[in-house]
Amino acid sequence: MSAPPLSSADTAGPKYVNLSNLLATRIQQGEWNEGRIPTVREIADAYGVSSFTASRALGLLQKRGLIFTKERSGCYARPTPQAAAVDTWALVLRVSPGTWKEVSEAASRAGFDRVAAEEQVNFVRVPVAFDDPAEGADDRAVKDAMAAGAAGLIFLPSRVSDDALRRDERFLAACRNARLPVVLVDRNLRGSDRPLEYDLVASDHFEGGRVCTRHLIDLGRRAIACVVASPTSSHAERQAGYLYALQTARSSDSGANPVADPLVLTQPPGIPAGEEYGWLADRLIAHRADGVICYQDYTAVGLTLELLRRGVRVPQDVAVVGCDDLPIGSTFSLGVTTYAYPSADIARWAVRLLRGRVANPAGPPVKVLLPGRLVIRNSTVSGG
Repeated sequence: MSAPPLSSADTAGPKYVNLSNLLATRIQQGEWNEGRIPTVREIADAYGVSSFTASRALGLLQKRGLIFTKERSGCYARPTPQAAAVDTWALVLRVSPGTWKEVSEAASRAGFDRVAAEEQVNFVRVPVAFDDPAEGADDRAVKDAMAAGAAGLIFLPSRVSDDALRRDERFLAACRNARLPVVLVDRNLRGSDRPLEYDLVASDHFEGGRVCTRHLIDLGRRAIACVVASPTSSHAERQAGYLYALQTARSSDSGANPVADPLVLTQPPGIPAGEEYGWLADRLIAHRADGVICYQDYTAVGLTLELLRRGVRVPQDVAVVGCDDLPIGSTFSLGVTTYAYPSADIARWAVRLLRGRVANPAGPPVKVLLPGRLVIRNSTVSGG
């Protein structure tokens, strides 16, 4: 391999980033098109850098989708047309902590994995130390994302607490300072009636709440509850859809068995894990509810088990609906009726919004709502 050493102009930034950019140019020019590229040692010798720097440069090329590795064979350049077309976006998902966090995160990533496989898109996971109070931690994370080639950031905000909100705001401020465009997915930043500051693509939670409530009403349920847990747009919009469906039914109900008043159960903050199911069951039984819509499939499963433990039959006595169509809902022995999350469509629209934001950084925030799908199982319909 023949190449000049890095010049002083090349070394204005991190050396491994500049080396990666030089190698990317040679790859995109077809120098090693579909062929094996030089080894770490050969690159280090040719450019007068350490093996560590050369290795980090190759790592960035792989993250950008310009090269791939073959076991025991080395690194290879992807075909030039494909390499030149790859878009790279950073991905940060603040999935709520708990027993099912890893599974929930995997489900949240599924749509992005599918889109990455189908289109010329590369999603880079950015490890952000949200528990690190040190100054500069957010700036470093943003710089790492941009060094990996990310032209924008896809961000799922935390919904769990005001402290988590402040950490989200600090991180997003670092993105803004670096002029890294951001698109939020699934929900706006935590807060009641919070104005939208960033582009957002989400499931149509209002329609989800409406459809799920209508499903229970059509089954003959008349005392229907709605469970929420956080002051976020996703929970508030689902509750609004629930209230709308109830009000519509009550306005047209002239029978002897009218739909009861709304029952919104807001899960208390800080309640120990597992105890929320008993808290919910107490209130459903006290209000003689015969149907309930939960904000998440895990809550629906936990509540179902608690009701069964108390001798309350599901769905005969209480029909239970979840949200997001997570794996636990389909593998649970009873099967949870749910409103499926359109994960792949959300990933596609997140990329579209980022491309639009790169082209028009000064435009007003854009909000895109995508329809989900009602999946009926045995928690609402016996034999469903």
